[in-house]
Amino acid sequence: MKSKNYSKKILKVFKKRGFVFSEPDVLLDSNYIIQRSGENFKKLILTFEDDSGRNMCLRPDLTVASCVKYLEENSKDTAKIYYLGQAYRRSGNSKNPIINDQLGLEIIGSKKKSSDDKEIINTILKSIKKIKIKKVVVNIGDVSLFKQLIGLLKIPERWKLRLIRHFWRPNYFEDLLNRLETNSDIDPIAVDLDKKRFSEMKKLNQNQEIAGRKISEILSRFNKKIRDPRSFSEGKRTAKIIREFLKINCPVKQTDRYLNNFFIKYNIKKNVINNELPTKSLSKSGYKIIFSTNFGRDLEYYTGMVFEISASKNKQEIARGGRYDNLLKSLGSKKDISAVGAAINLNNLSRLM
Repeated sequence: MKSKNYSKKILKVFKKRGFVFSEPDVLLDSNYIIQRSGENFKKLILTFEDDSGRNMCLRPDLTVASCVKYLEENSKDTAKIYYLGQAYRRSGNSKNPIINDQLGLEIIGSKKKSSDDKEIINTILKSIKKIKIKKVVVNIGDVSLFKQLIGLLKIPERWKLRLIRHFWRPNYFEDLLNRLETNSDIDPIAVDLDKKRFSEMKKLNQNQEIAGRKISEILSRFNKKIRDPRSFSEGKRTAKIIREFLKINCPVKQTDRYLNNFFIKYNIKKNVINNELPTKSLSKSGYKIIFSTNFGRDLEYYTGMVFEISASKNKQEIARGGRYDNLLKSLGSKKDISAVGAAINLNNLSRLM
């Protein structure tokens, strides 16, 4: 009964702020999800084969399920929705439940990114306040800042692509930084072989196809690869810059100061800060709010602001969310669609009440 009461109070907040109920499908095409959402989901989802032989799965995530529904409805309008339901996924920890009860909200298709980020976080915080949970900690980050930083560093293109691609794999990412320090990926034999192939292919018919690609396209990629600097003397310094950036951890009010000091120290272009983090509104909430450049690396589809709200006493996660502007395109949209959302973990919340 208590669980129903606080769910009702949260829903009142959602409705009052203009969110409309939506119920995403429980069953999804698992091949579709894995193909578009990455290998991480493959380890999490619960799959089965239906009577027609299709591989299906129980929705592992209500955000993904909501995005699939948005695309199936061919909606071109802004969707400001909330949902109440269950997500089904493995966690790798036997203590964690497979069935997770969630109460969440999403804003999809809006161009007001900054105000939408604030709307999502503030609605979640008001919901928590409504059910009288007073002592919480808010962790917030912005994963897009790392990509912007890498874009400003003077390092070979292959390293930029590699670091951005594997940002979501902390252990492997650290191994990459170790290799970057010594530039140990250089293989002189492979470089010479690339140049030899490039020379041979220039003599062929440029419209001829190899493995489904025109020779002209292959040569273009080869040319870019060969021109990419193969010797790089700044690897050790670059790895140090990246490691120091990922150690930035401060009260949210001091975010701009910490980031500016970092960019000044390493003589990096300062306007990387886009001021889209909803720091000003959060700093007035009265809660303990910590900004970290290393936060939000565990879910690959985030593209910008990410946050988590947990109980101060036992660090139990209460709610989590963020911006995911690339997810809908990966799920089949012809272009990126702006989206941000968050979900309250009702299982964890019931343990606190």
